[in-house]
Amino acid sequence: MLTEKQYKLLTYINKVIKETGCSPSFDEMKDAVGLKSKSGIHALISSLEERGFIRKLPHKARALEVLKLPKTKPQSVISEENKRELALQNASAQIPLYGKIAAGTPIEAIANETETISVPFDMVSKGSYYALNIEGDSMIEAGILSGDTAIIKRADAAQNGQIVVALVDNEQATLKILQKRGDEVWLIPCNKDYHTQKFCADRVKIQGILSSIIRNYH
Repeated sequence: MLTEKQYKLLTYINKVIKETGCSPSFDEMKDAVGLKSKSGIHALISSLEERGFIRKLPHKARALEVLKLPKTKPQSVISEENKRELALQNASAQIPLYGKIAAGTPIEAIANETETISVPFDMVSKGSYYALNIEGDSMIEAGILSGDTAIIKRADAAQNGQIVVALVDNEQATLKILQKRGDEVWLIPCNKDYHTQKFCADRVKIQGILSSIIRNYH
């Protein structure tokens, strides 16, 4: 059974999609459900996705699809399990924010931890993470926009097709799709106006894999 806030968010998303054809923004969802932070909305969406009520559409920003609605409304009395879940929804973790990374032309890698960012705990519950502010438009067709915050899981290796933070020549970092071709590494943009960058494999180090994107709606 869904909690009251899960049920309220699910029915609100379903209503907005039917009326407008688009998913509501996180600010709109936050106001509709009555939460004070967007981190609670991230947690609610994750729990609804895990239960099979919604799914995120790939390569599209703010794209959700309602798969089903519950047959019954939630009970007004919240169980202890739901209380724990609600507490988790409002929990957050602090991860380092390293600064800006270019989604277009590579820029100098920012290696010094200068500040932190608060993110939903369930987004970073397993592994080590850091955040980078996106600058540029080379990944817009993957739904990654300038001004977004990228949540990166630390890793020194990745599979072909994954979006990675790649460090080139130990001084320039960029966010691109990874493709390994023999002794070459291709860093592929998601914008037809940009060209694939090709490097000898020993010039490129993987510094992390894109885990999620946090968007600020202005």
